[in-house]
Amino acid sequence: MSEESLPDEVRAEHADALPEYAERVLDVAERIPSGRVMTYGDIAEWLEEGGPRQVGRVMSLYGGVVPWWRVVRADGVLLPGHELEALGRYRTEGTPLKEASRAAEDHQPRVDMRRARWDGGERAEGHD
Repeated sequence: MSEESLPDEVRAEHADALPEYAERVLDVAERIPSGRVMTYGDIAEWLEEGGPRQVGRVMSLYGGVVPWWRVVRADGVLLPGHELEALGRYRTEGTPLKEASRAAEDHQPRVDMRRARWDGGERAEGHD
């Protein structure tokens, strides 16, 4: 994905500066309570700006400083390449999971989106 696909605010004028849009995405990710998740699209909708791909781009570039495992795909599939770390964090936090079916190729569980999804309406601890 190129920088051109990001909202204007995301394109940093200086490589060392964190774009304002990225700061807003990361702030939402930090607000997600332990044991809950939001999708990339949920965050874009909550911010009323960008879309799932833009949020995903921000998370791929800057998400390591926030609880990245709480931002997931809409289908609950674990982040490729980070499945084991994410799974350990989900289990520690008590995030609802759906066990993989026998037909699933990788046999990895998914996040149970119906039970784990956070709508951003409750106040997370530590945030005003």
